Amino acid sequence: MSNQNYVISENAGKNTHHLPVMVVMVPLPAQGHLNQLLHLSRLLSAFNIPVHFVGTATHNRQAQHRVGAEISNHLIQFHDFDIPIFPSPSPNPNTTHKFPSHLIPLMTAAAVHLRRPLAAFLSSLSSKAKRLIVIHDSLMSSVVQVVDTIVNVESYNFHSVSAFAATLHCLERKGIGGGDDNCESTKFYKEHVILKESNSVRSCENCFPTEFLDFIKSQFDQLPKKTCGKIYNTCRVIEGSSLKLIERIENEFNHWALGPFNPVKKLKNGERSSSKHSCMSWLDQQEPRSVMYISFGTTTTVEDKQIKEIAIGLARSHQKFIWVIRDADKGDIFHDDNDKKPKLPEGYNDLIGDRGLVIREWAPQLEILSHWATGGFMTHCGWNSCMESMTMGVPMAAWPMHSDQPRNTVLVTAILRVGVVVKDWDQGEEVVSALTVEEAVKRLIVSEEGAEIRMNAMRVGEAVRRSIEDGGDSRKELEAFVNHITR
Repeated sequence: MSNQNYVISENAGKNTHHLPVMVVMVPLPAQGHLNQLLHLSRLLSAFNIPVHFVGTATHNRQAQHRVGAEISNHLIQFHDFDIPIFPSPSPNPNTTHKFPSHLIPLMTAAAVHLRRPLAAFLSSLSSKAKRLIVIHDSLMSSVVQVVDTIVNVESYNFHSVSAFAATLHCLERKGIGGGDDNCESTKFYKEHVILKESNSVRSCENCFPTEFLDFIKSQFDQLPKKTCGKIYNTCRVIEGSSLKLIERIENEFNHWALGPFNPVKKLKNGERSSSKHSCMSWLDQQEPRSVMYISFGTTTTVEDKQIKEIAIGLARSHQKFIWVIRDADKGDIFHDDNDKKPKLPEGYNDLIGDRGLVIREWAPQLEILSHWATGGFMTHCGWNSCMESMTMGVPMAAWPMHSDQPRNTVLVTAILRVGVVVKDWDQGEEVVSALTVEEAVKRLIVSEEGAEIRMNAMRVGEAVRRSIEDGGDSRKELEAFVNHITR
């Protein structure tokens, strides 16, 4: 692999002739997808590989705004493509289905209108390098169809979900796992899917609206013929059995576990955070592993009656907490014409005093999880949040809302045993009571069961962090992928 330092200017291409390889990232324009591919861009650029991150101007800005200075010195260039104005409705917290259907117009517009400008960009860029590597979100397959027509392009399909969820989906698509034979796929299905007779992982039908299931199928059916492999933000320390099985089922592809993508530095006990966010200085003053962090991600809006129950439950637990309470992202997060703020019980701040912080804007989640004072994470179990929590050794209180989250809940609570369940998926639209919230917090922070789960989480975190060090399994897999694309 060359040690040449590449300089990527604003005028891409003028000084980039004869580069051995360049990478183009094509994310789905939603935070959990943007974030993962931007962190992967950071990892690949550390090998002196130029990375071109493409999307709309709004979503490139969103990706940079929320990741911050971590990528400022790396060889990553952003390319803004115009698409027609798309509907950007506000999220509705009172829908019976918690899936962020208000984002479907954005995703559909991106899947349709980014195809032409990306085709022109890839055709132009392909003459500047020996090999052009296109890494696209699995839900953006329709956008990258041109790769089949360009000689020196290799395409890699990125799955933003856990390998566990991806494997189950693969089994369903191929009709595998329901038989009585002793094949490995049937054993996997019975061991991990029929777990506790739960519906949490047996079917995706209740996790997505029909409109989005159709969108997923459409994108999976348009996977480029030149797909050379599939990439996952996970590592074999966490998901070895899932990866082993999917490699056998889909043996026509290489499967690369390149995670964790997110930075993994964990503050040592007593070390002060350098972050400017006010919540970090508050954390610096707390006891080790004493604070519960509560956040349900960027695509979930919680209705007022549920917020009230959470608020009361947290207060009654008498534990320290940081609670991020905000509406789900709109399609354009910079065009916020919704002044509605989730309501807390009257006098709530006086009730909790300095025992809790309520944050109503974007919070530095990775920094909070990496802090020694954070002892638990109440989460929707989106895969980004799961990976960040596990890499930092923080146990989870799982409260799945939609999408792959019910399956991730089974992975982290029943298989890896690094979390407890707050709300089982079988409970449907039931409001979780304040008592249930209180008990979940206490189970994780102060009970004997919680201590055991915390030890499991710490062991997993330590194993993951060791795996990305020089000579570790995850580091070697990342280096093998880089050697493969730069061969």
